[in-house]
Amino acid sequence: MSRYFAAAHGRVQGVGFRYFVQNTAKKYKLTGWVKNMSDGTVTMEVQGNQEQIDMLFNDIKKGNMFIKVKKMDINMINDCENEENFTIRY
Repeated sequence: MSRYFAAAHGRVQGVGFRYFVQNTAKKYKLTGWVKNMSDGTVTMEVQGNQEQIDMLFNDIKKGNMFIKVKKMDINMINDCENEENFTIRY
């Protein structure tokens, strides 16, 4: 079990990025949260199997026709016990 804090930079607000991250995290059976920040970045904490987390981060970096991630800051953090799903924070 691994957990990461990440900040996405680029065109990541106003383009459905949080929903994209949430849906992709659920697809990979990951837990955590994602949130828009006032500086234009989107932060997240992601927890689960390392291989699944790597696939999530690869999908995020690829983006789509609306989402353009220019940079991802990713740091390993301590696990969070009893977390059951992946949510969008406001």
